[in-house]
Amino acid sequence: MLIDSHAIVLSKLKYKDYDLIVRCYTLHRGTVSYLVKGGLKNTKSRASKSIYFQPLSQIQIIENFREGQSLQYFKEVKAGYIYKTLHTNVYKSAIVLFLSEVLNSALKEEERNLELYEFIEHAFKYLDDESNFSNFHLLFLLKLTRYLGFQPEKPSKNSNYFNLLKGYFEATSSDIYSISGKNLTLLKTFLGINFDAINEVKLASTERQDFLNMLLYYFELHLGNFKKLKSLKILNDVFH
Repeated sequence: MLIDSHAIVLSKLKYKDYDLIVRCYTLHRGTVSYLVKGGLKNTKSRASKSIYFQPLSQIQIIENFREGQSLQYFKEVKAGYIYKTLHTNVYKSAIVLFLSEVLNSALKEEERNLELYEFIEHAFKYLDDESNFSNFHLLFLLKLTRYLGFQPEKPSKNSNYFNLLKGYFEATSSDIYSISGKNLTLLKTFLGINFDAINEVKLASTERQDFLNMLLYYFELHLGNFKKLKSLKILNDVFH
């Protein structure tokens, strides 16, 4: 059965000599893995297909769907949206590499989620156009929690702590998962803004890393299979 849809590339893996296994978040069916035969081959008349499968590339696909198969096949692939800066700016590329690894680890379900797809789609179009983006990944992760089912509740006047395990604010510290101080202040700030206001949050590199580490720990506590991220060191080195 042929299915015409849109997809966002989460990862690609070399398979055998010239093939690729490409994992995508699709508009029609959530996460899907595809086998791309000859994806790494270059010929005189045709460039390698791998150009379509850079991290978080937005592509248009015609899928040759076969029920019960773990790997599906593309009948056709073409660019859906061509980024201007996302894969050429070294700082944006570091963010893209990091967030693609986060999404690849966090997104498991094979079911349609239009709101989540549109969130990812529009967020990276925004990053592509934005010139001040050092806090983008922080707000992206926090907003992603809404779609993963563990978004922090809104703080109240007595929100002196936030419990990472329970996922809500507290008046007093209840256990080792209760945080306060700078990370608490930043959490409240980021919960109250959208992407167009991230430039108003001024952070030193150490503050940014500390808050990021807290967010990743929050993900680990709520996603049982959330993996340690290889790209985190690259991200920290680039923004240090």
